Amino acid sequence: MKKYFAPPASAQRLSVCLLAAALVLYPLIFSGAFYRDVGVTFLLAAISASAWNIVGGYAGQVSVGHSMFFGLGAYVPLLVYTLWGWPPLAGIPIAILLSVGLAIGIGLPTFRLSGHYFSMATIAVAELIRIFVGTWALVGGAIGLQGPAMSRGWWDLTFRGDLPYYYIFLAVLAGVLGLTWWIERGRMGFYLRAIKDSERAARSLGVSASHYKLYAFMLSGAFTSLAGSLYLCLFGFVDPESGFGILLSVKILLMATQGGAGHLFGPLGGALILVPLEELSNSYFGGQGAGITFVVYGAIIVIIARFLPSGLLSLLERQPNAPTKAAPVNPSPASGHAD
Repeated sequence: MKKYFAPPASAQRLSVCLLAAALVLYPLIFSGAFYRDVGVTFLLAAISASAWNIVGGYAGQVSVGHSMFFGLGAYVPLLVYTLWGWPPLAGIPIAILLSVGLAIGIGLPTFRLSGHYFSMATIAVAELIRIFVGTWALVGGAIGLQGPAMSRGWWDLTFRGDLPYYYIFLAVLAGVLGLTWWIERGRMGFYLRAIKDSERAARSLGVSASHYKLYAFMLSGAFTSLAGSLYLCLFGFVDPESGFGILLSVKILLMATQGGAGHLFGPLGGALILVPLEELSNSYFGGQGAGITFVVYGAIIVIIARFLPSGLLSLLERQPNAPTKAAPVNPSPASGHAD
């Protein structure tokens, strides 16, 4: 049987400090346009996957339709700008509130049921929203919506270079990870892990499983919506496929699970592999790169599922080879009685 150990607290703190320093210094060391673009995309992907990790990793509720929150976060700020001329920044809180409401609407009926109804509901709702948005003229239909062509002020969050986006995204990622860390070590984190291990046992101990799963889903939806708004600020454009596409949901799920679902830094590990891979394949192969990327994605999934079913971060928890003590052997009593 494989044995695992928790790294010492001092080693964990040192690792976090080194990771933070690496992320802060990355765009200063790798100042090329391609490397900064990879860094910004990595942070955006890490935010999305970390948001999914709250409900999928800690609570064990697998959502295959998180693009619905991402798309709301991208579309609502642009709709606010298109209709009233407000800066897209003003639409971000509205998008978050709508995403929380959508999470409640999906979670209330499905979390009371057992089985895969939740996963089925998320993918169905995401696809319905994508189809509806693609035929709704008010939001641009299949063409999508365009943001401000030129910045009217800082509130438009439109910058010429990638560096401001990088540090804004890094600050948001730090906030998401900080809140996740706080949840992980609090009562809610213990309840979510208990629900993931055995919902029936958690209920028997008095845990309101449906309520805590709903809380996790609401938080996850809010942060995923924020990631969609950051995507909008970066690209200034969104269409039904880039906002609500099923492949986006799959990417978010893959990054969290392959890095280590239920681990604080698991989504970062998954994003660190999949994002550079996608950027490199698109850079070298152009439009054909997307197909090659998903072929490699499939190979990575098979390898990790075979050798590291708990994700890449489980490598850090494996106990080093150590001599094992032989179990004492209790000799069976001899038949009869000694004279």
